[in-house]
Order: sequence, then structure tokens, then C-alpha cells
Amino acid sequence: MMTKKIDKKRDQMMVFCMDDMVPQDHLLRLIDRAIDWSLIYDLVEERYCHDNGRPSMDPVMLIKIPFIQYLYGIRSMRQTIREIEVNVAYRWFLGLDMMDPVPHFSTFGKDYTRRFKDTDLFEQIFAHILGQCMDAVLVDTSQIFVDATHVKACANGKKMEEQAAHEQALWYEEGLEEEIAQDRERHGKKPLKDKDRNDPPSGGSAGGDSGRTRKCSTTDPESGWFRKGEHKHVFAYAMQTACDRNGWILGYTVHPGDEHDSRTFKPLYDKIRGYAPEMVIMDAGYRTPAIAHELLTDGILPLLPYKRPMTKDGFFKEYEYVYDEYYDCYICPEGQVLTYCTTDREGYREYESCGTHCARCPSLGRCTHSKSHVKTVTRHVWEEYNGDGGGHPPYPREQGGLCPAPCPAAGGWNRRRWCSPKTPSGGRVLVHAVHLVPFLDVRHSAPPSSKMAGRSPLRPAAVCAPRCTGRMPTHRLGMR
Repeated sequence: MMTKKIDKKRDQMMVFCMDDMVPQDHLLRLIDRAIDWSLIYDLVEERYCHDNGRPSMDPVMLIKIPFIQYLYGIRSMRQTIREIEVNVAYRWFLGLDMMDPVPHFSTFGKDYTRRFKDTDLFEQIFAHILGQCMDAVLVDTSQIFVDATHVKACANGKKMEEQAAHEQALWYEEGLEEEIAQDRERHGKKPLKDKDRNDPPSGGSAGGDSGRTRKCSTTDPESGWFRKGEHKHVFAYAMQTACDRNGWILGYTVHPGDEHDSRTFKPLYDKIRGYAPEMVIMDAGYRTPAIAHELLTDGILPLLPYKRPMTKDGFFKEYEYVYDEYYDCYICPEGQVLTYCTTDREGYREYESCGTHCARCPSLGRCTHSKSHVKTVTRHVWEEYNGDGGGHPPYPREQGGLCPAPCPAAGGWNRRRWCSPKTPSGGRVLVHAVHLVPFLDVRHSAPPSSKMAGRSPLRPAAVCAPRCTGRMPTHRLGMR
């Protein structure tokens, strides 16, 4: 028998409890139970006036709104507000009843710009949630994975201007200068003259102009002009993230997209150094002598992939010139000796061959096209820290030099645009906080069985940090 109930109950008045409308196993209920939201009141108390002004919106509600957006992959704040208006679970999570008005979509952006700008509020929220995870013994910091991904900025690629490139000094420059001075002294060379302050330091970086220019966006000056692979040029940000082997995010940094990973490593390393890791696993972008030296000096083992030498076709490979540590010289594939010549300001020792002997060499065309027939090979003063003592690959090719452990690295947001051109880090740190909160309720769960040992009882695929499966999947989390 067919039943017709069209428009029969739409105008019916009912009395119900909001708490009964949200299932007990709902994700938002678990998150609300796991986090002590009263912490936010203490963090923002100084940002509000105590004796005058209109009553403000609950700051906890303002923080919870982007949590909903990131957790459920809603693309914009406008759409988030529309979803909150009709979703009972969202209203319950924000502390709103069915008749309470939902804040305007611009409220969070205005409050963020006027009240929370230039504060570490979101960083403290992230640190608080991460501390709860560590208290629950869910984080393993013995091995830390570091990787960077580029996030497209909300900036028009045609609105730009050329500016002089003012590059920052290298973070390892002071230690490198001391090492260069000691190396030149051991080889009987005179110390290098002190550089003029207007001259660019080693690596072409630093306080003065190097004659180069960079493209700067007039819409988002903090972004950088970036191109990767066959993609077109765009303004982007480079975000570095450090995770443990289980996918827990331990720290992050945000930089312009035109800065190399090796230059932006130090700020992130300063954040994770306190976790005292035994090993740090990174990709080839971090394979530099300075990073390897910094880690090994601190007693941390760096695990880096093998990087194939970028040699022109038809020439000898870099590793075919063998370094003799005892005599401090290089031996070319034809058996000739390349002797030490000098150490430059960038920390590279130069080894040169004898032009007279090389002129008669049958392999000269595969070695050098120099008019003087002199072959020059460079070696960094910290090359031994890079695991390349004789010019040969430091890791087996069949293993690729990679760690067999799962790599949760930082990628996955490369197809999302950045929401806030002026302050991108504030929005992104909430993404990292959202990664952590779904797992905090394990304190209320039974101990894992042997099959589930080491795994979290709560691990929704939409919020977990991705594992290494050959290519990095695209996250559903984002903010525009």
C-alpha cells in the first residue's frame, strides 16, 4: 500500500534535544570530547577589551568553524557557513541551537586580520594538540620525515613587477667561513680577504644586490615565482612539513615558492631538533654538505636518496674521478693526478690537472673542452659529511637510497590554492592541527590488539597524512 506524506510534517512543531540529534560516534563529538577548548579563552584574553565595547562572538566558535571546513573538505568559507546553517551536527559542535544565527562568512577573515594577525595563536593550538598526542604515547620521534610541497597562491600571474633580488645570508655561512679558513691554513694558503659589506656573500646570497632581479606579485608580495616540471609559472608558497613514521605532523614552515629547500631547512630543523631524533629522512632537494654536516654534528643520522650526477652526455661522470684521501688529490679515468689548487669562498676545493699531459690524452674530448686543456674538479670542505668519500653513490642504486619505512611526508596540498595571501601560515597550521585531533580519543578506547598494534583506532582516510605509495595523493583538505 502506497503511503503519501508530502508536506505533512514540514510545519509540525516539535520539542527535541540538540544532543540527541548527533550520533555518539560522530567525528565532531569525538573531537569535542578530546580537546579542552577552554585553552583558547586564555590565549585570546588579551585581544579583547574587558570594560567596553559590544559583546563579541565566542572565540572558540571562530576557531571551530575552520576546523569544520578542513575536516570535511569544504572549498570556501561561504560554503562552510551554508553547510553550518542546515547541518545539526555542525551547529551542535559550535554551540548553536536551531534558531541561533550563523556568523557571516566574512567574520572569520575580519577577526583573523584585525585581532589574531601577527600572533602565535594557531601555533599554540597546534602545539597544545600535539602535546596531547605525545602524552598519549602516539608519536614516535626516533625517525622524522621531512619534505616540502608547493601550494599555489591566490595571485594573478600577470600582475607582477621586477624587483632587485635581496637574498638572505646562508644560515651556515659563519661556520663555513671558519672551515674555509682552517682548510686554507692546512694547505698553506693565505686567508681570504674580508668581503666588503656591499659584496654578496658565498653562494651569491645576502645583504647586497647581486645584479639579479625577481618577479614579485603585486597581489601577494610574500609569494614566489615558481615553475616545476612542465607546469606553467605561477606564484606559490613552499611549505615544509616534518612527520614521524606514523604520520603525526611535528612541525612546519612556510616560505616563498622560489626559495630552495636547502635554504629553508634551518627554521624547520630548529623546531624538530628538540625531539632528539635518531634519523632524519629527506629527499634529494636536501642533499647538501651543509645539511649533512649540521645533522651529523648534532649526532643525527641523515638518510638521503642517491642523486644522479647531472653531467653532459658524452662526458665522464663525476664519480669516475676518484678521490685519494691520503694524498688529497683526484685521479681521472686515464690515471692522471689532479692536485689541490685552492679553496674558494663557497667552500669548494679546486683540483686541477696538468694541461701539458692532458693535451695528449686520448679521452680529452670526454673530459674537458678547456682551451688550456686543464680539467678542474671541485670538492666541498664538508663533502665527507655528505656520505660521498670517493665520488661514488653512497647508497645502493637498487634501493634508491630511500628508507624502507613508510614516508608520510608533507605533500598532498599542491592542488589547493592558498586562502590568505597576507598570512598563509595561520590558515595552514590549523590544517595540521586538524590532522592530529581525530586520533586523540584513543585515550577512551580499549588497548589495541596484536593486529592493531601501533595503529590508531581512529584513522579516517580524509584526514590522515598520506603514506608514500610511489606518488603523493592529493588531500581533500584546503581553504580558499
